[in-house]
Amino acid sequence: MELKLNRPICFFDLETTGIDVARDRIVEISILKVFPNGNKESKTWLVNPTISIPPQSTEIHGITNEKVAGEPTFKELASQIYNMIKDSDLAGFNSDRFDIPLLAEELLRAEVDFDMKNRVAVDIQTIFHKKEERTLSAAYKFYCNASLENAHSAAADTNATYEILKAQLDRYEDLENDIKALAEYTTRKKSVDFAGFIALNNDGKEIFTFGKHKGALVDEVLEKEPGYFGWIQNADFPLYTKKVLTAIKLRKLTNKF
Repeated sequence: MELKLNRPICFFDLETTGIDVARDRIVEISILKVFPNGNKESKTWLVNPTISIPPQSTEIHGITNEKVAGEPTFKELASQIYNMIKDSDLAGFNSDRFDIPLLAEELLRAEVDFDMKNRVAVDIQTIFHKKEERTLSAAYKFYCNASLENAHSAAADTNATYEILKAQLDRYEDLENDIKALAEYTTRKKSVDFAGFIALNNDGKEIFTFGKHKGALVDEVLEKEPGYFGWIQNADFPLYTKKVLTAIKLRKLTNKF
């Protein structure tokens, strides 16, 4: 089954120095852009992360410090990457919890003002886990009846993810072939930021999900304890979380006038 698209969608996968969204960096990124007319465009970049790649990460994806030493940094690639995804929805495997948050961090570090306001995201892993609960390699074997060669290379994982989604649509009649519907199906929680530090309550209002103000309305905390905003901005929180909190604060100030 081919995807029914109203706009392009970019399937992408990252190989990284680790799994800490705030601290780790991208060492490889692959993007497969699928257009409404069925055309496809793909691109893979090796990236110099400007920090050392730990041996345990190299063991997973095979990318060494020597291999990326002469490659461009993410900041040097940021405009190319953003231009490829800027008009598109996003999709990946575990992308909501890891790939999109880390990509957002890298783009913001490169001074590219990335956000998800005018796009949706489909996490193929969530569909898989809700239906079968396996890994990417197992998903590829289960849905596509093939072995995933070169697993943990960004290009192989990206193409496998795209093929799995199409096979999932063929298999599950209750899955709607619509990107917005798939995005809603794969959304785990109503987070405002990618990392989940700020979420929406049942009334659709922003609340903190951590620390001493867990469950409290963000607006009320910022008003009663102005220093809390500064503490978050200066602490080791993801840049996207800080951006979201700043937008909430500016909205509150604007509404006063």
